[in-house]
Amino acid sequence: MTSSLHRTLTLAAILLAAPHLPAQLALDWFTIDGGGGTSTNGQYALSGTLGQPDAGRLAGGNFTLEGGFWGIVAAVPTPGAPFLTVTRTATNTVVVSWPLPDTGWKLHATPSFSTTPILWTELPPPYATASTNLLFIEPAPVGNKFYRLHKP
Repeated sequence: MTSSLHRTLTLAAILLAAPHLPAQLALDWFTIDGGGGTSTNGQYALSGTLGQPDAGRLAGGNFTLEGGFWGIVAAVPTPGAPFLTVTRTATNTVVVSWPLPDTGWKLHATPSFSTTPILWTELPPPYATASTNLLFIEPAPVGNKFYRLHKP
């Protein structure tokens, strides 16, 4: 009986101690990435992928791209498009300017991006000229106003 009790107590001690031993497991780091594509609309193209937030920050010129699950909208201008500058002056006007030559480019504006498609209105020439730039000047709007150069 002592031998049977001894075996039972030894087995119980082993079974009770087993959960406290460190497991010999490893959890390797992986990402599951896939999907994505490019969306274009006139002057802009936006490319992206679906995946883990493991990409780093990319920056160049006037644009920055953050890795991970993006909560921003970013746009990349069409190659060859003039660089558009919008400035609010001390006299409460807005100056929209872009460099010459502007062959074929039309200035457009919209108060909102909430419609589909976005309703752009052409702001027709003539535009003022200052040295190497074209200028469009108007009173500062109440609310938002967005501008673009579009080449039909």
